[in-house]
Amino acid sequence: MSITSKNPEAACNVEQGCAAIELIIAPRAHDLGGFTVRRSLPVRQRRSIGPWIFFDEMGAAEFAPGNGVNVRPHPHINLATVTYLFDGEILHRDSLGSYQPITPGDINLMVAGKGIVHSERERPEVTNSLHRLHGLQLWMALPEADEETEPAFYHYPASAIPAGVINDVPVRVLIGSAYGLSSPVKTFYQTLYLEASLQPGQSLLLPDAPERGLYLVSGQLKLQESQLEAQQLAVLGPAAGVTITATVPSRIALIGGEAIATRYMEWNFVSSRKARLEQAKLDWQQGRFPKVPGDEEEFIPLPS
Repeated sequence: MSITSKNPEAACNVEQGCAAIELIIAPRAHDLGGFTVRRSLPVRQRRSIGPWIFFDEMGAAEFAPGNGVNVRPHPHINLATVTYLFDGEILHRDSLGSYQPITPGDINLMVAGKGIVHSERERPEVTNSLHRLHGLQLWMALPEADEETEPAFYHYPASAIPAGVINDVPVRVLIGSAYGLSSPVKTFYQTLYLEASLQPGQSLLLPDAPERGLYLVSGQLKLQESQLEAQQLAVLGPAAGVTITATVPSRIALIGGEAIATRYMEWNFVSSRKARLEQAKLDWQQGRFPKVPGDEEEFIPLPS
């Protein structure tokens, strides 16, 4: 497939000489009212990278007192959500009764399984002050055998996430194993997720995985003979020994893992079976999903 610059979601591919890069994705920006979300996955050219099927960057945003994140209860099936913040705080509530503020460096893993409902809001003391928010929210597919598992919630504080310094570059291994570090976060597939911050001139050899995607949160990088700009997701080829070098202060997130079979997605629902999406839509319309304790009054309707 040849991608040209006329396509707003892509910048180059292997046919254009980017040996280490299969595709560069420029995310679609959605303005949620003073709060921008940039979505890099899925796109037409790439539906997943390893088990990762959805990639959003939230913010960075600054909220005046009285404003902030206020996402009403909504459902998920057959996937797991992973929330990671660089700055700010989100209050997670779900239909299992979980009540968990998410703070920078934590990993929040919510396994939807056969069905879960959650909201993403803020504690009053956060909303009532000047505050910022910046982070990533990703979805992982579940193996077909685990799609209808019982829903579950796991929270890993920042202190539980392994960190190291590789070639003078601070690295945190959020999920999976790399650089001799192994994360305690539960996985279902072979999975990789890490973040690192590089100063100008610093280089980092990226760990190998069957599939990999490199997202540049901020800064500018040289990746072999190519240049990567902020808010771009580079789908990396199978070549080993890929090294990145920062030209300005830069923050990256690397995702990947084993390739998965086709998943279908509609709204907040993901499944290996199209019929399961239709059932989930009907269940939400007819109120058959569980409620979120303490957040029972509001909900997001199924989009028409």
